[in-house]
Amino acid sequence: MTGDHMRCGFIGLGHIGKFLAGSLVRNGFEVTVFDLNADAAAPLVAKGAKLAGSIKELCDASDTVFTCLPSPRAIDAVVAGAGGVIESLAGRSTRGTWIDMSTNDQDETLRLGAMCEAKGINVLESPVTGGVHKAAHGDITVLVGGEEAVFKAHEKALNAMGQPVLYIGKLGSAAVIKVITNMLAFIHLVAAGEALMLAKRGGLDLGVAFEAIKQSSGNSFVHETESQVILNGSYNINFTMDLALKDMGFALGYGKEFGVPLALATLTNEQFVLAKAAYGGEAWSSQVVKLLEDATGSDLRAPGFPAELE
Repeated sequence: MTGDHMRCGFIGLGHIGKFLAGSLVRNGFEVTVFDLNADAAAPLVAKGAKLAGSIKELCDASDTVFTCLPSPRAIDAVVAGAGGVIESLAGRSTRGTWIDMSTNDQDETLRLGAMCEAKGINVLESPVTGGVHKAAHGDITVLVGGEEAVFKAHEKALNAMGQPVLYIGKLGSAAVIKVITNMLAFIHLVAAGEALMLAKRGGLDLGVAFEAIKQSSGNSFVHETESQVILNGSYNINFTMDLALKDMGFALGYGKEFGVPLALATLTNEQFVLAKAAYGGEAWSSQVVKLLEDATGSDLRAPGFPAELE
């Protein structure tokens, strides 16, 4: 089924998934949700979503199943495991569809895609980029890989969750570009921290420095967003150190596979490894900048910046 009559299932209601599912509900889609943390579903159920007690129950109530999960292991368990998405969608008279909105490895995406195809299930990958605050407003960027006809059939639902929706190409292509964008974001984050610390140690007002960088050729999306929560001191970007290292691992793996030396990415990854050792895997990824604060004994704080992006 296509359009707003499509019955949608959504598995994985974490920092981003809850907002993606919420956008489907807000735009009038029939949505059934499932998460290991049942409490995460409560706000969506209050807005009209149905709560499933299992993956199979969710699949039985859905034409298209979306997943947004934290790791390849979690994706594999939910999709290919016993009682999972593939087993539950297989053998229908009308082909069901699985759309993965997680950030996954290309090889894993292709492996699971082949399993779906063998069972008569359509598959798309549609990882998102731009930050949790953009997902909350339904204007996060959606990157899509898979058969174009399947994409076209689900374009209305994807547009309900994000803008713009960019069709990248065949299955696996969105996995690569998503990791590239995250690699750039992490490099920019470390660079923004160094720039702000130069301004601080040079005696500049950090609020003024933030604006000057924002209006300069040195600006970046990461500076405009993550620098704000660094200057606030919350570091709360709703993205953890463990997730950053997972994505950097994918990027470095692609570098080896494609024969591209990634000098900056390698140095940036080393900073995140040190930051995880210092602050823990569940620390916000923007705390990588705290390594520099600790090393210099200077904090990067300025009044008027938010604890979370809106």
